Amino acid sequence: MEPAGKRTNRLRKYSPAWPVKDLPASSHVLDDDSTSPADTNPDATPDADVKAKAVWRFFVYSAIGIFAFFVPFSINGSKSTILLDHIVTWITTTLGEGTRLLALAAIIAGTIYQFVSGRWKEDYARMAFAALSVLAIVLCAMLTFGFGPEWLFNPDIGPFILDKLVISVGLLIPVGAIFLGLLVGFGLMEFIGVMVQPIMRPVFRTPGKSAVDAVASFLGSYSLGLLITDRMYKNGSYNGREASIVAAGFSTVSATFMVIVAKTLDIMEHWIAYFFIAFIITFIVTAITVRIPPISRIPEDYYPGATPHPEKEITGNRFKAAWREAKIELNRADSLGKVLWSNFRDGLIMAVQVTPGIMSVGVIGLVLATYTPVFKAVGVVFYPVVWLLRLPDPWATSGALATGLAEMFLPATLTAGSDDMVLKFTIAVVCVSQIFFFSAMVPAVLATDIPLNIVKMVIIWFIRVVLTVIITVPVAYLLF
Repeated sequence: MEPAGKRTNRLRKYSPAWPVKDLPASSHVLDDDSTSPADTNPDATPDADVKAKAVWRFFVYSAIGIFAFFVPFSINGSKSTILLDHIVTWITTTLGEGTRLLALAAIIAGTIYQFVSGRWKEDYARMAFAALSVLAIVLCAMLTFGFGPEWLFNPDIGPFILDKLVISVGLLIPVGAIFLGLLVGFGLMEFIGVMVQPIMRPVFRTPGKSAVDAVASFLGSYSLGLLITDRMYKNGSYNGREASIVAAGFSTVSATFMVIVAKTLDIMEHWIAYFFIAFIITFIVTAITVRIPPISRIPEDYYPGATPHPEKEITGNRFKAAWREAKIELNRADSLGKVLWSNFRDGLIMAVQVTPGIMSVGVIGLVLATYTPVFKAVGVVFYPVVWLLRLPDPWATSGALATGLAEMFLPATLTAGSDDMVLKFTIAVVCVSQIFFFSAMVPAVLATDIPLNIVKMVIIWFIRVVLTVIITVPVAYLLF
């Protein structure tokens, strides 16, 4: 067996199986530190009284990040929404038709990257996505320069995907990444993670440190959460079942993507309610799914060759422990300018990587939903639940729910024209809570060593959608 010290050094140089599209360069959540906040007693450690430099950064930068993501306001009588939405709206209005050229450039850049890096030939899934990226260039070029088949110019298909999704995503991700750095780069994530640890084991059957995964996913994205989970599994911090629970229950799309869903469904005026209700319902569904198959039957084996690191309970002052971890992160943090630049750069990289898939998979999904009965056939499995809950047009709604397995945005695009707020709110929550979708999340999980295969992920997706609809509809009726 490999010596423990040598193995630790190897883990410190851990390299992800796929690009960390939204991991802020200033973040140290992947540092392989044997003394994690969940494993130590703060009163027993030599550096319990950590002194941080410029503590004010924790309060000021975190407050700015919170304001950017969570405080809606109106400008000159405009619709009340959050700062990120105001910025993207201003950019879109200023550039006009030029935004389509930017989208085309982003898709071309993302496609070229796949071929230049050689990632397209790593496996069949990446080959398929490379082909879809080439298709995305063709589709976006047709829409931008006004040539191509008539069905593509159906306002509810091509123009909708390009103008409402691709452009919004392409702009919102890099802008959001700037403010995201203020949330995750100066200790707030570590502070929250330690504070919520006591509920993780009894509610979710995972170690307390998985709270950091959950916070990272909601404030970062699923790829950040998955990267943390895979590393924790490989170094013995999680067993196979715990890693699967975290991946299948906490690796949600980020707050930035939630803004796009809310904009698509025109519910930004209810953004605060939507964000926190989606957050709560997602984790309620997770608490249920961990107690039933297939997750409950996943073996509790540790990664082969890894030394198990069972979690030790924090017995000291929890607030003190949380504040200590925040100060440690503050000491590691780069300067504000470097954090903003590195996050903006990472946001640009992420934008060019996700826009090709949204363009191609989105158009294919809408074409199938509009001109074929494919998703209606798949959606039959949801019909009884939708009908019992009295959602409008049960067949169409069931089909829209089924499209989420292909791409998490599709249910929102198919119901965006509805006047029923209960339906739109329910779909918005499902887009977040469903976790798995083939355009990105499924391949990302398969690129890790987490013991989840496609069959298990599809079953978990179905269970999560059903549970989310059942829980969300009554809440939506109370709101609207």
